[in-house]
Amino acid sequence: MATEFIRPDEGLFAPDSVARRVWSYPTSALLGFIRAVTIEHLDPDLTAAVDASGQVLSRPALRYDRTVQYFATVLFGDAESVIRSSDILMKVHARAHGPNPVTGGRFDSNDPGSQLWIHMTAWHSILYVYEVFGPGRLSRSDENEYWRECAVAAAVQPIHVEDVPRTRGEVQKYFDDWRDRLAASEAAVHNVDFILAGMRTIFTALPAPMRWALGPVIRSGVIATYPRWMRPMLGVRQSRITDAVVTAVIRPGMAVLSRSPRAQLWFLQRVAPRGGPVLGGYIRGIPAETTSVYSPESARKKFGDPRTPLEQYSDQLAARGADESLTPYRHKHHDALPEFASPASRAG
Repeated sequence: MATEFIRPDEGLFAPDSVARRVWSYPTSALLGFIRAVTIEHLDPDLTAAVDASGQVLSRPALRYDRTVQYFATVLFGDAESVIRSSDILMKVHARAHGPNPVTGGRFDSNDPGSQLWIHMTAWHSILYVYEVFGPGRLSRSDENEYWRECAVAAAVQPIHVEDVPRTRGEVQKYFDDWRDRLAASEAAVHNVDFILAGMRTIFTALPAPMRWALGPVIRSGVIATYPRWMRPMLGVRQSRITDAVVTAVIRPGMAVLSRSPRAQLWFLQRVAPRGGPVLGGYIRGIPAETTSVYSPESARKKFGDPRTPLEQYSDQLAARGADESLTPYRHKHHDALPEFASPASRAG
């Protein structure tokens, strides 16, 4: 019997939101997240944090699954699950800080600038693969709504919401402004290659023949979405012909998968066993128990830590050195990580 997550409310987004339409398309889990978490490595501080913990290499499936689960909860979970997951992520990231051996500075996973980089690469990547391999570009009004919803989601992380871009032009400027700050270390290139080989290194719950068949297609598909100037930094090469061929192969496959909720959920439950079920009710068209939609502020006031994520981060900084719970992780640790909150479940 599959686990069906029953949402007591609609969380932060209405059922017909543009963000839910885009994020629920099958391109997200199979291509969008891989694109996002590889491009993220061009931030030297993010790479330092990832390399210090060693989790990408030592627990890749868990790391990927928890990433999908967090974003899926924010997009499709009920308000209480969103806020409790936000508070848990703040605590997990509170231990991810230390010296950056490449820049000589320090990395801090809860830093607002780093959090905005992660947030924007995820939201941009999910939309971009939707455009390339899915139904195509959104209308201007729908895209403006998508970026407005991006700012709503940003409010549950330690991000200065006023810094979140709100239009395609602002998003492009955001990434253009980052370009001079991007750098690829040896660790970044190694991690990117490891993640691109996800059918071998991450999605091990899929049947072996499927992984062998899909591995080169998924890898080439993700690379096809990288800007050409970025590819040498990520340590990859691919011809324009391959870009065109793999795009022509993937697009109809995604269209077929999108028309079969059962097949889509089968994939999700195997590539992200924690994150996939969070989308189950939405993909199957099962409404929440109530139609209530919360703002991040009202949800936090009712369900979570009354401090905003930025206030929590400020308190964490003040407590470092005195609070043992803020001690940095050991390299390749296997500490038990607190589970993100999920809606009540029942057998389906």
